[in-house]
Amino acid sequence: MDKIGFIGVGNMGYPMFLGAIKAFGKERVTFTSATSKKSDWVKEQTGITCAINNSELVKECKYVVLAVKPQYFNDIYKELVGKITNEHILISLAAGISIEDMKHGFGADTRVVRSMPNTPALVGEGMTCISFSEDEFQDVEVSEIKEFFASVGKYEIINENLMNAAVCANGSSPAFVYMFVEALADSVVKYGIPRDKAYTLVAQTVLGATKMVLETGEHPGKLKDNVCSPGGTTIAGVAALEEYGFRNAIIKAADACYEKATSLKK
Repeated sequence: MDKIGFIGVGNMGYPMFLGAIKAFGKERVTFTSATSKKSDWVKEQTGITCAINNSELVKECKYVVLAVKPQYFNDIYKELVGKITNEHILISLAAGISIEDMKHGFGADTRVVRSMPNTPALVGEGMTCISFSEDEFQDVEVSEIKEFFASVGKYEIINENLMNAAVCANGSSPAFVYMFVEALADSVVKYGIPRDKAYTLVAQTVLGATKMVLETGEHPGKLKDNVCSPGGTTIAGVAALEEYGFRNAIIKAADACYEKATSLKK
């Protein structure tokens, strides 16, 4: 059986690591970590012992998940150049690092899957965008790649030139949703709802509303209109959001994400 190894098990790597365990079993999964404290914690949580180092991990694994921040890729290139062969499959979780960049760093015949997952993978509700050239992979490899990403939620295969936009759509956006949940909860705590109940009310409402988008197929604007009774409370709130630039703020946040993603490899 081909093993899958994780270089890094941080905020994004660890949820994907758990997905790999779920999909392929503990015996097929290993990892390395920058700190012994994190290695010990992961072993305590999963029962899996870390590899000695990145070079040893590459020797025993066919699938190598690069779950490190973009600024550390030059160090990874230096450490693993000449050790990655065309038998390996690299799976990158990093924003801003292109497949071409990785082929330049590891070798032109390196097989690469570029992905942009998000942290809700931890609860099996992740949304991952993936890009790769299927003609570089065997059918069984494509199947296992898809199985890996399906283990943490949903995935979409997109053209790589859209991957920086995916950072805005699903990679960074959970933080924006958490900010919305926190702000709306704060607003009702102000009116007397206990904080724990406020978080439950708001979070479940966000979950239900987004599920409506996915399962009904209705345009979000139509679903919004369905809640807005003429002269009612909701349309008053919507008007206030428009007055204070709610949509514009979201668009500007996405612009900032996109600009940062395109600059990361520089």
